[in-house]
Amino acid sequence: VVVYQQNTNGTFIEFGRTEVIWDNLNPNFIKSFNMNYVFEELQIIRFEVYDIDSHSTKLSKQDFLGRLDISLGEIMSRGGSIEKPLTFIAVHKTEVIKRTLNPVWNGFQISSRLLCNGNYSRDVKVECYDWDSDGGHDLIGEFFFVVKEVSQLRLPASFECINPYKKLKKKKYKNSGQIIMIGMEIMEQASYMDYIRSGLQLELDIGIDFTASNGDPKRPSSLHYTCPNQESAYLKALLAVGKVCQEYDSDKRFPAYGFGPTNFAPIIQQVAESAAGHHRTPGKCYSILLMLTDGIISDFAVTKKVIVEASHLPLSIIIVGIGNADFTAMDELDGDDNRLSYQGRQAVRDIVQFVPFSQFLKRGSLTPLSAVSLARAVLAEIPDQILSYMRANKVKPDPLPPAYQEHAYPPNYAAPSYTATNYTATNYTAKTPATASAISPSKPPLKGSKFSDL
Repeated sequence: VVVYQQNTNGTFIEFGRTEVIWDNLNPNFIKSFNMNYVFEELQIIRFEVYDIDSHSTKLSKQDFLGRLDISLGEIMSRGGSIEKPLTFIAVHKTEVIKRTLNPVWNGFQISSRLLCNGNYSRDVKVECYDWDSDGGHDLIGEFFFVVKEVSQLRLPASFECINPYKKLKKKKYKNSGQIIMIGMEIMEQASYMDYIRSGLQLELDIGIDFTASNGDPKRPSSLHYTCPNQESAYLKALLAVGKVCQEYDSDKRFPAYGFGPTNFAPIIQQVAESAAGHHRTPGKCYSILLMLTDGIISDFAVTKKVIVEASHLPLSIIIVGIGNADFTAMDELDGDDNRLSYQGRQAVRDIVQFVPFSQFLKRGSLTPLSAVSLARAVLAEIPDQILSYMRANKVKPDPLPPAYQEHAYPPNYAAPSYTATNYTATNYTAKTPATASAISPSKPPLKGSKFSDL
């Protein structure tokens, strides 16, 4: 539960958060908050409840269940304890249909978790508005339904659209029309683990920023500086994410690309071509592109274009910002709040996740615990992005996983070694992505070869 207090400007400021209670539909929170009560002031408090699915501190990454606005005075007048239902929240909006009294809206898909938190006996509220160009839409009416009850009806079925304000004022008021529900289908959605168990492979590609702004790698001030007792910021981020992803890649080969100017589009296009091959047989392989960069994207408009064009493919793009540059523009690519679009064309789905590396540093260094937190934040959206792709392409997991084929080697065969070649940040240019041979051994690696060997 997040608690907010309204200031004199009417803005709600976060006051505090309770602890997280995992896997409990009836949590009892222990943490309490001390707030000054002023009799002569109207003190409005807001409570927001979230279903936590990841360790990210971003509320936008969690499922919003509802909110309650109430005055501190009302709480005090009830003896300091009060019970009220959470208000309804908007989970879907249809398109606007103009100049007709008999609109027909498009069908849509929505997860039961978002619609009713998976509780098919919970009330769902539908509101119908008369659209106005100035944003002052007028409520025509509303109705309620329960998923469990509607699933037992023979559709189509009609629901009376009631305007509660007119109902109170007019004795002979009946309704403001009817809304007809043409059909409803409850579809079982496989989980992310169902696809992993059925043999889904994750293909990790890596893009590394070699622009001169990173500094001379021979100097300790460089973000690429590495010595026997110190890993570079790039290497720390690479290992934190790579150690997790490698477990879902059977050959454990990771194509790496370097770029001089901070141009993302060429690398994204190349990886998208590989993902397009996977798209021909969906459900077998899914590509993840990890981009490590210290600055603002130079070809931002073109990058938006190629991301939108690739949004239908089995591809996720993770961007980790290294250093202290202003990464505000990256939030536009990370379409959590607003789906990314380019020249009026909207992305089919959100495939980008941005994480600033500096948020996970403790006194300038990445501790083992913060490295785990970094990996969690970076990979938090991958399962949902994979599911959105599978759902869009109607891919179901195989009932049984394919047999895992290990490479047969003589008993005394030595596993191939992984060595990272030296690189120089100065005078480096790349018009097209160049595959780094350093991460491709001459023979297939043995099962168990680790990403930490890089």
